[in-house]
Amino acid sequence: MLPPGPKLPKPLQTALMWTRPHRWAATNRRRYGDVFRVWAAPSGWLVYLADPADIKTVFAGDPAVYHAGEANSILRGVVGDSSVLLLDEARHRDRRKLMLPPFHRDAVRRQAELMAEIADADVARWPVGREFPVAPRMAAITLEVILRTVIGTEDPARLAALRGALPKVTDMNLLGVSSMANPGLLRRWPWRGVRRRRAEADALLYAEIAQRRADPRLAERTDVLAMLVRAADEGGRQMTDAELRDQLITLLMAGHETTATALSWALERLVRNPEVLRRAVAAADAGDAAGDEYLDALVKETLRIRPVIHEVARTLTRPVQVAGYDLPAGTIVMPAMGLVHASAEHYPDPERFDPDRMVGVTVSPTTWFPFGGGGRRCLGATFAQVEIRVVLRQILRRVQLDTTDAPDEPQRVKHITLVPRRGARIRVRARRAATPPSPLRIPKAHFA
Repeated sequence: MLPPGPKLPKPLQTALMWTRPHRWAATNRRRYGDVFRVWAAPSGWLVYLADPADIKTVFAGDPAVYHAGEANSILRGVVGDSSVLLLDEARHRDRRKLMLPPFHRDAVRRQAELMAEIADADVARWPVGREFPVAPRMAAITLEVILRTVIGTEDPARLAALRGALPKVTDMNLLGVSSMANPGLLRRWPWRGVRRRRAEADALLYAEIAQRRADPRLAERTDVLAMLVRAADEGGRQMTDAELRDQLITLLMAGHETTATALSWALERLVRNPEVLRRAVAAADAGDAAGDEYLDALVKETLRIRPVIHEVARTLTRPVQVAGYDLPAGTIVMPAMGLVHASAEHYPDPERFDPDRMVGVTVSPTTWFPFGGGGRRCLGATFAQVEIRVVLRQILRRVQLDTTDAPDEPQRVKHITLVPRRGARIRVRARRAATPPSPLRIPKAHFA
């Protein structure tokens, strides 16, 4: 038996789900409570969960019952069949184990200096005294971070080619989005442009993989691709070129636009909260443990109040009871971080942007989970949070931002992410003198 939900026609529910999922979910929660069902093609029935106890049931549940890979199958046409996002059970566990070392805190620390250099180079080109949307600049920074720390490209010509090709794969129009769930569409004439763009990106990625395999310095390299090329399971098996390609596209999809969007929201929030901005600048300048703690809290609070995605999904492989309902096999359950993060029960005055609520706090993995949870928590969560902190720190050190009393920018759906509708418009008042760099601190218990 499914929980209660709206009685609107299924096509209308699908349209609401695809165009305004956060508002649609919030409306249904007010009407039906913490558990409700909606219909969305092509997936079918979706059961939303906004009670942390029910979410814990899903995150801690048997991965043979709660299939995240199956629920993510809509991404197959882009990320490929062997993407870690699409695997379940033993195959997912084994692939995840191979991919973990590049995202260990020590490996991330080695990349922080390059992240800061990339941010500085971009910020140096920002206009002064003129309002502009910062979201495209954040996308450029996070793409460059992926190209140089994840893919590890060094040759200027190959970097330029990848800068041109990879965004065309992730920044999809309606044709691109439709072919994600149904790759067979790529054989048809209207999708020839999508097919050509993906083939161009694939050719460049396969060239990088071949170059890395042939690199006599492979054992010394610290980029993620080199570490994945070296990785082997207990039987000595290494990933094939096709499997490496799928993981690179997955990391691009999961770490480019999402991180850029989080950075854009952080700046959108800061310029509308002068006291928080003042304290953030002081923290960036201090470069000490207390300053880093405040910037970490700012990142956490941004991801709480403006989560980049609204929910995660699991497909039930057999009937199971969740939240008191006997749900049939094939149902998709949706732990909804957007609803939990906006709950006054868990976050008093939830619409207030207040990094202090995150200072010195170990947040529960069922009340703050912008990177998902359980065994499917995002591999790159620490990488992303450190990147956001490092880039923000460099921005605050390099430029003086104007505050504004303009209305909050609404959330707009872009593919599966929620982006600032106007591109997070900011104004740089003046440039600041460079401050000496400080060491990056990543405590063992950096993020819960």
